[in-house]
Amino acid sequence: MRVVVTGATGNVGSRVVAALIADPQVRSVVGVARRVPNVELPKVEWVELDVGSDPLTSVLAGADAVVHLAWLIQPVRDPELLRRVNVGGTRRVIETAVHCEVPVVVYASSIGVYAPDGTGIARNESWPHTGIPSSIYSRHKAEAESFLDTVDAGSTRIVRLRMALVFQRHAASEIVRYFLGPLAPAGLIGRRGLPIFPELEGVQLQVVHAADAARAYVAALHHSDATGAFNIAAEPVLTTNDLASIFGARSVRVPKGLIRAGAAATFALRLQPTSPGWVDLAFGAPIMDIAAAHRDLGWREFNHASKVVSELRDGFGEGAGTVTAPLRAKRRHLSFPTATDRNRP
Repeated sequence: MRVVVTGATGNVGSRVVAALIADPQVRSVVGVARRVPNVELPKVEWVELDVGSDPLTSVLAGADAVVHLAWLIQPVRDPELLRRVNVGGTRRVIETAVHCEVPVVVYASSIGVYAPDGTGIARNESWPHTGIPSSIYSRHKAEAESFLDTVDAGSTRIVRLRMALVFQRHAASEIVRYFLGPLAPAGLIGRRGLPIFPELEGVQLQVVHAADAARAYVAALHHSDATGAFNIAAEPVLTTNDLASIFGARSVRVPKGLIRAGAAATFALRLQPTSPGWVDLAFGAPIMDIAAAHRDLGWREFNHASKVVSELRDGFGEGAGTVTAPLRAKRRHLSFPTATDRNRP
């Protein structure tokens, strides 16, 4: 099996590449990224391109499968760039894969695709995937899936994996860069914890370890009867009190409106990179029912949700992961998971 992975150097992509290397049914992996790393891996060929603009046919032709992970989180202040890569890039990858008659495409969707729900009831994949309008990330995920709803896939089987938040130790620097900004004392937080943590009634969080996410992508490739959408998350669902405990903090009741107002003000002042739309997404996203992934993909998580967040906390303390921006030259020195990694797929 020849598998093309777009976004192959990211938080999830590096884990998917590692899982495919370990898979005896995979003979070669084509890792596609805007900047490829300076690392040689067995079975892996690196291809540098932008899915939003560069020709794709020569890369996808002859592939047995495509895992489409390429997606920009930042710069959120440049919505045209985000839409070109995220929505336009997804359309281009899917259309080219269908044209090349690639047997299967697994697309990285997200909990962010879903319409708001404040009930706390676990929702399956039939919950409306119309997004949360104030979040550009959510809007783009919804727009990409709207295209998938209408595409004539022909002989190509398309699977959508709707992921919870994907964390691992090596994602710590990336999380800081994307969501906290350079002023956040992430290392201090990781080593000493937080003094207080906001207690937000009704707000719950679903996460999954990147290694477990990678296993879901591989399972979707191999289950020839699997199609459509699957929710992927680790148990249990975490509350803000759970997060406070993990970070060694005291829970303090805070109005949701104050959190959003604070995010809006600091974002407007360019003190941190998280727009208020991300807060709306955190407050409004439904709880995902993961029964279909268990039943139809045979997928199970190895990492408990609390362990996933604890590992990320430790990563903050260590400054784990690449510390450079994605398009800088030093990105080429990104490290990949190895067979000795305890959370390997």
